[in-house]
Amino acid sequence: MGPPTLSVRVTEIVDEAIDIRSFRLEDASGDSLPLFEPGSHIDVHLPGGLVRQYSLCTMPGDSSFYRIAVKKESPSRGGSAAMHQIRQGATLTISAPRNNFPLKEDAEHTLLFAGGIGITPLLSMALHLQQRSKSFELQYFSRSMAHTAFHSALAAPALASKVGFHYALEPEAVRAYLRKHLWHHPPRAHLYICGPRPFMDLVEQTAAITWSPECVHLEYFQADPASLAGPRDTFTVRAQRSGKECPVRPDQTIVEALRSCGVDVETSCEQGVCGTCLTGVLEGHPDHRDVYLTDEERDSNEKIMPCVSRSITPILVLDV
Repeated sequence: MGPPTLSVRVTEIVDEAIDIRSFRLEDASGDSLPLFEPGSHIDVHLPGGLVRQYSLCTMPGDSSFYRIAVKKESPSRGGSAAMHQIRQGATLTISAPRNNFPLKEDAEHTLLFAGGIGITPLLSMALHLQQRSKSFELQYFSRSMAHTAFHSALAAPALASKVGFHYALEPEAVRAYLRKHLWHHPPRAHLYICGPRPFMDLVEQTAAITWSPECVHLEYFQADPASLAGPRDTFTVRAQRSGKECPVRPDQTIVEALRSCGVDVETSCEQGVCGTCLTGVLEGHPDHRDVYLTDEERDSNEKIMPCVSRSITPILVLDV
């Protein structure tokens, strides 16, 4: 059985930027929605059995509505195209909010670095920090003002002094800015990064020179394409609880192989991001290809994300 769900109605749709559309969601029965923390996301159930994760970009503490923003991707795995076909008045099924990108409330200073649609969780953080008169700044990188979601809100007097906009910068110009901006920081500062993978990698690599790893936090939209393109040999997965053994072909995920043997594993993003399919490892050595587990969790050899990860050993025994 999956997690409990909520029924919400789409009460407003706004074109926030080129190819980016926001959706205001209110409880379908008129009740209050569950409260959430900055950095939280929800699962949205879409036609065809698709489930996709979208960050909440409204003020935490307001339970009257949620707002998510979705960029229409090309090519799309189906989620963004389906969301952009939703019309005002439609009813959607969503999960309660979850948070894999929590904000450190005791930070002396908070730096938020957004690239493109990566603004969504960071906007919620900025609103939260501003309300609490915390020290922070938001640096937003995009192709142009027309590609900048929530520009009016970010440029309004309440946030304008804390927000910097950067348009159409070449990678070397971004790198030069980052070197200068991230070199010095308060000892108890924390850095949050969200956006396209190349942008996030660039910010993370630059920050690594002077920032401690525990002070740098990242929110990925998908697993590393290079990791997913790694070797894909055949191996066997054993479902301990049922005793079933299933071969995993190079063109299959562990989840797909288990399902073909009658063993169901709950999934959501199927990109190694959301943590829904997190499964215990009893024997064998996983080949981790997700962006959900920490380095320490990977080294412990106790968990795997079977939607994307594989096995180094010929047999992998899982707690399913």
